[in-house]
Amino acid sequence: MSAFVIETLIKILVLVLVFSFLGAFATYLERKVLAFFQRRLGPVYVGPWGLLQVIADGIKLFSKEDVLPQNANKIIFTFAPIIAMMSAFISMAPIPFFGDFTLFGHTIKPIISDINVGLLFFLAVGSVGIYAPLLAGLASGSKYSLIGAARAAIQLLSFEVVSTITILAPLMLVGSLSLVAINDYQAGGVTHWLVFKQPLAFVLFLIASYAELNRTPFDLLEHEAEIVAGYATEYSGLKWGMFFLAEYAHLFAFCFVIALIFLGGYNPLWFIPGGIAIILKVCFFVFLAMWARATFAHVRPDQLMQMCWKIMMPLALLNVAITGVIILL
Repeated sequence: MSAFVIETLIKILVLVLVFSFLGAFATYLERKVLAFFQRRLGPVYVGPWGLLQVIADGIKLFSKEDVLPQNANKIIFTFAPIIAMMSAFISMAPIPFFGDFTLFGHTIKPIISDINVGLLFFLAVGSVGIYAPLLAGLASGSKYSLIGAARAAIQLLSFEVVSTITILAPLMLVGSLSLVAINDYQAGGVTHWLVFKQPLAFVLFLIASYAELNRTPFDLLEHEAEIVAGYATEYSGLKWGMFFLAEYAHLFAFCFVIALIFLGGYNPLWFIPGGIAIILKVCFFVFLAMWARATFAHVRPDQLMQMCWKIMMPLALLNVAITGVIILL
């Protein structure tokens, strides 16, 4: 029992450290990708190819003055970025990042907890993250932050409904909410990937995921052209950094889940080992998110809600109905 507890604690520590680093490095990577699309250089001065820019940004965030607005609710204002971080990292508990491997004669499962409702846990804990921008906006004492909080409640709740309904169709085929079981269902090769059996669910879930992550063109929570920085307007220093570190950590988590559900997860891909295969899939989805940010313009709130409720929701329900009929036949 003690060995299990120690192993679990080590896994949690590794997960937090790795994804904290990846979240920080993703800021550099995104700036480079956006610079490539916009024909400019991006970070180049700090270190070779600007790689040390991440360290420079980290030093700035840690040393910058932590400003607390006069009219803010100080307790809730401080607690909001913590909720964002907790939601992002706790939601990773049921995600199998790789297949089992042996180290010094001991079999290691690269998953914190393989529960039989892993996907439901991921969606549920991830949805708790809505309280971060909501409470931040309400507690800041700023009209711009309040607008961002209102948009958070509308946008995130709407797309959580769509993503949950969309994922029902693949689950009807698999018959399990465990992400390990979903991965194993696709073990027969590329032709067994759920993306070919559920292409509509894949597209809808991908769009809904990017919307839940507050990624451009869906970043209405912090639309800098309209509301300065939305819910994060009054934040500075480390608290501000925690919001965006959580956003990138959640991006990696969603990319792992999408790869596990639709693209065969960590099953071997031809001659490519499973561990490398899932990393390549996740890198593709992260790049796709950055590509979308560089390509598409912002959408208006009414356009976003129209797309959600009048297009994506009917398509998701139709896909579930068709899948049910096919299974019965």
